[in-house]
Amino acid sequence: MKQKSKIAIIGGGGRTGKYIVNQLLNQGYALKLLLRDPENFNIQNPLIEIIKGDAVDPAAVQSLVAGCEAVISTVGQRKDEPLVARQATINVLKAMEAHQIQRYLLVGGLDIDTPFDKKGHQTSMATEWMKANYSIYHEDKQKAFSILSASDTSWTLVRVPFIQFTDERNELRVSLEDCLGTKISAADIAAFLVDQLDDTAYIRKSPFIANP
Repeated sequence: MKQKSKIAIIGGGGRTGKYIVNQLLNQGYALKLLLRDPENFNIQNPLIEIIKGDAVDPAAVQSLVAGCEAVISTVGQRKDEPLVARQATINVLKAMEAHQIQRYLLVGGLDIDTPFDKKGHQTSMATEWMKANYSIYHEDKQKAFSILSASDTSWTLVRVPFIQFTDERNELRVSLEDCLGTKISAADIAAFLVDQLDDTAYIRKSPFIANP
């Protein structure tokens, strides 16, 4: 997206999402943010438009993506709330189709399995732990991935390990088969996602990213 365009963001009010919002603003992008609690969002900028709503609400997502050229999502499962991954994926893909948007970037956990994985011991252990302790959430994310994979959208699912909420930037290790580190800074996640708006290397792929 060589010309600065408008980006729809789901999860922009979250801990990782705020890093993405700030990096996009620094590069001159206009943003539309879907926020459940706009009153708690403290980033002020004329390039931001806020839509009050939830990713599981189809109407809210339709309103969010209207007029945008890409969608970025960091939405995660909240404890004791309805499952979000599958329904949010359905809502986003339908809205993107309706508004003729192709680029969809989203963040997910290490436990999401794809046919191209060759997970090492550490990543496999983390995956099995999620399956054993949060099986319903894991299954919901796998269903979301299946729906995403079957779509015609130019998606990229970025899988990340433990997130450190810092502006510190480090060496980035990227792999389509295994996670090559145990941590990642939120600033590095944001930078990688912003880069993917113009990079076609990982379209319809699910890279792991990590710091050494």
